[in-house]
Amino acid sequence: MIHEMLTVVPRRDDLIVAGDRRLSSDEVIDWADRASADLHPGQPTAFQLPTSPEGVIAYRACWRAGAVPVPLLYADSGRQRDHAFALLGLNQLFDPADHAAGDASPNPPAPTRPDDRALIMFTSGSSGVPKGVVHTQAAICYKVRQYIQVSGLTAADTVLFPASLAHVAGLLHSVLIPGAISMKTVLMARWDPGEALRLIEQERVTYMIGPPTFFNDLMDYPDFSPSRTASFRFLSIGGSSVTPAFVHRARDAFGCIVKRAYGSTEAPTVTTCTNGDDPERMANTDGRSFAPTQIRVDEHGEIQVFGPEVTVGYLDPAHTAAAFTEDGWFRTGDLGRIDADGYLTVIGRLGQKIIRGGENIDAIEAEAILESHPAVSQAVVLGEPDDRLGERVAAFVVADGPFDLDECRRWFAEAGAARFMTPERLIAIAEMPTMPSGKPDRADLAEKLRDPTR
Repeated sequence: MIHEMLTVVPRRDDLIVAGDRRLSSDEVIDWADRASADLHPGQPTAFQLPTSPEGVIAYRACWRAGAVPVPLLYADSGRQRDHAFALLGLNQLFDPADHAAGDASPNPPAPTRPDDRALIMFTSGSSGVPKGVVHTQAAICYKVRQYIQVSGLTAADTVLFPASLAHVAGLLHSVLIPGAISMKTVLMARWDPGEALRLIEQERVTYMIGPPTFFNDLMDYPDFSPSRTASFRFLSIGGSSVTPAFVHRARDAFGCIVKRAYGSTEAPTVTTCTNGDDPERMANTDGRSFAPTQIRVDEHGEIQVFGPEVTVGYLDPAHTAAAFTEDGWFRTGDLGRIDADGYLTVIGRLGQKIIRGGENIDAIEAEAILESHPAVSQAVVLGEPDDRLGERVAAFVVADGPFDLDECRRWFAEAGAARFMTPERLIAIAEMPTMPSGKPDRADLAEKLRDPTR
């Protein structure tokens, strides 16, 4: 299944580029073969590696042996690792660097079935206990083939990926898709917008995916110019903080297709647009699903998904039971609306509602209004505890021009927003804290609300 998908494509000399390292497809396959020698079919195999060739090899070695990769966040200080080890009965990490050279004779590739476990990936939420998400061989193969088709990717494309390989986007775009179509992937172990611009020019990068953080950094970099990113064909932006204003700005700056996408560890990229869709659909919605994947919104406004890429469940059966409806649809925990043509717009999280004096406020909607202001590049809205109202609306903003509370009030009034939605406290910050996935770290910001000295 996955192993065969990654080894039948035409060979190339630069399948992986990372710093001064260039690995051909033959070198990647040979290294993965050697590294698989000590692994066993069905064995959960944990690794904790940076965004590097070693991270790619770890996945491929597992699939060759029929083992189950368990990628852990490289930035994790031990909490996720200890949790994974306890759940899976593990006591050591796998490192393919131990097999970078030598005469190891791997066993023949292990046969796999569509329903076999192919991945255990832990959610990277900012609070709560990490949940082990399980995907099958069939689910992973389906998602890869569908994304390649929807986005029209070929061996002529090149992707730049600077985020964690222990995130589902890193798995898809740094390991699976490049391996399946023999497409060059450029890895960055540490995000640096200046270095990213150099790599985009040098390697002729044709697309990137990720949260707005990366693209804001590129656009705001002192040496940025559209000529440096002229090789871009399209950008796919994910995360709850993507707004129409951001998409329009990025489209103007980069001069390429910019589209939103929606998915999660449990259900990767369930909606997006094709590159030929209406540009305004790309800016104002998170795209649509593609058959046989289906989406719906229940009576509470929660987005639910049914399709071949959806997880079969979590390591904890209790988590699985809570995550699925009686008729088998996955509950995303996200709020959204679907228009008459089937395009989805994510409007918030069930857990990101602010209740002020009995009025329900969607934090994502307030953030979209803030980010539509020309001076504001990023915003996160949270509920601040209040003895009288229950919660008040507080906003953290990254602004490159004058933007105070008076201007904020004026802007919300001009936007026609209800007064109860307007932030009552505004905190200007130089840089938005993020989780390893690149999403804003709301837990960290909530701590700042409780303790301003942090």
